[in-house]
Amino acid sequence: MAVAFLLYVVAEIAAVWAVGSAVGVLGTIALLFAGAFVGSWLARREGGRAFRAFAESARLGRPADAEKELTDGMLIGLGGLLILLPGFVSDVIGLLFILPPTRSVARKVWQKRMARRAVKFANRTRGPVMVVDSEVVVDTPPAEAAKKQPPVIEGRIIEG
Repeated sequence: MAVAFLLYVVAEIAAVWAVGSAVGVLGTIALLFAGAFVGSWLARREGGRAFRAFAESARLGRPADAEKELTDGMLIGLGGLLILLPGFVSDVIGLLFILPPTRSVARKVWQKRMARRAVKFANRTRGPVMVVDSEVVVDTPPAEAAKKQPPVIEGRIIEG
């Protein structure tokens, strides 16, 4: 993780240096501010669209669509945060999370990763499971489920 952060910082410095060499110091500062301004406007617009789509999906009772819109909202928020960070590399990555065509690719990758992690976590804690329509389904036989129940101690209460 530390190596990835270090590579990110080096990439940002190299990008700012390259742009600064091409357009000058004032041009670089103007581009950074313009990127933050346009990116935040775009994030607010796309975030509003994602929220309205989520509210509509929730109102109509479509959980699969609501999950899609909720993931879109998360990606838009992450993209907006990346755009507000100073630097050109973070701006480009943030725009990729905000723009609808590339956001759909990122959403699919994110949902597949989370489905694998959900199955891995559930397998570790509950035994074999699978994910069906974004819901974790536990497939335990009744005899095995009974073994996992805590033991019941028969007895009676005697008041003295």
